[in-house]
Amino acid sequence: MAARMLRFASALRNKTSLVKVPERCQATAAAAAYKQALINVPPTQLTTLDNGLRVVSEDSGAPTATVGLWIDAGSRYENEKNNGVAHFLEHMAFKGTAKRSQTDLELEVENMGAHLNAYTSREQTVFYAKCLSKDVSRAIEILSDIIQNSKLGEAEIERERSVILREMQEVETNLQEVVFDHLHATAYQGTPLGRTILGPTQNIKSISKQDLLDYVSTHYKSPRMVLAGAGGVGHSELVQLAEKHLTRVGTAYPEEIPPLPSHCRFTGSEIRVRDDSMPLAHIAIAVEGCGWADSDNIPLMVANTLIGAWDRTHGAGVNNASQLAARAAESNLAHSFQSFNTCYKDTGLWGIYWVCDPMQCEDMLFNVQSEWMRLCTSVTEAEVERARRLLKTNMLLQLDGTTPVCEDIGRQMLCYGRRIPLHELEARIESVTANDVRDVAMKYIYDRCPAVAAVGPVENLLDYTRIRASMYWLRL
Repeated sequence: MAARMLRFASALRNKTSLVKVPERCQATAAAAAYKQALINVPPTQLTTLDNGLRVVSEDSGAPTATVGLWIDAGSRYENEKNNGVAHFLEHMAFKGTAKRSQTDLELEVENMGAHLNAYTSREQTVFYAKCLSKDVSRAIEILSDIIQNSKLGEAEIERERSVILREMQEVETNLQEVVFDHLHATAYQGTPLGRTILGPTQNIKSISKQDLLDYVSTHYKSPRMVLAGAGGVGHSELVQLAEKHLTRVGTAYPEEIPPLPSHCRFTGSEIRVRDDSMPLAHIAIAVEGCGWADSDNIPLMVANTLIGAWDRTHGAGVNNASQLAARAAESNLAHSFQSFNTCYKDTGLWGIYWVCDPMQCEDMLFNVQSEWMRLCTSVTEAEVERARRLLKTNMLLQLDGTTPVCEDIGRQMLCYGRRIPLHELEARIESVTANDVRDVAMKYIYDRCPAVAAVGPVENLLDYTRIRASMYWLRL
């Protein structure tokens, strides 16, 4: 009996092996499922109100929703005297309105079970709420009240100064933030992009209620705003709510129309803050990239993904697909590194940031620049294919949830004037070849003056002229 059962099990295994699906068929099926998933993404609907406000939504039928206002106004629209006012205004938004005290506002949001948040970047200011689908109308009413009727009380302004000053102290302890602020300061010196988002201490101590009101009256205009919604939010409902609560956001200026910020020129240069008491060196090097809407942006994103990011805690070691990561792991060149592609409307920073031991600055820099030169001259199709796949995966992972989707809608509407469909973005990524990567690398990296920012024990870092000399190869 036992022998018959063994023979039956063996025959069953053999039969199963005969009908096993080939790996190529499995890959084809997975690709087809991926394509179908892109097609099944809910459409992005757009309506422009009479006052120029754009209402954009993506209804996925989820039980929750994220709605928010994306405003085309950030620290880039400030000057030396009021630098920091956009971020200060973001802080003041939740300190009470004409119809709600700060306590009333906090209790109302908490009783809804919602989350209210805001942030300021160099080009945008954002106010958004995450709530249950049934509470979207209340969330829109609260956001519109905050935007249009903030009280900006003198007592609250004085109290918020100390909060922002403490925040500045906390930022100073985040060395990555410090390095990137220095990188912007040197790369865009003498231009608005070179200033910090929080502003200098003396400005925070002197910003007045009138400064805040002037910034609102100058920049918070309906054609520069996008009301975005994602999740369980119907587009027609969102349009009706916008017409009810946001039509008072005007288009007229109290005085003459202020000029738009001019192009921020890039300057190849460096900032070094040497401090030998620090245990590790923090370094960033970047070249000038392109703006959001530039056709070179997708190939630069692929090149950025190809270099990737790495940390000592990663387990792959010398078997990393990224050659720079493999060398960093094998030779103990760094504790971590991450490449970046920071875009603005008309310019950008494309580079890499790393943390290393004091005497490894030169070796890590040599390997970084060697990898950049390899991108310019001999990157392979297999590497680019891996980077394309990873970029598409990261793109989809970053859109997991109503809040990331809503953020993507608002940002793209301000940067591109439209929401790029996922299938179009996927096709544009898929069309990038090794030749395309080599071409954009030669255009933006090869023989270009970089911007360098370094903090910590950076004695071992080469001087700028030698760094510049390694931005090209002379080979037969």
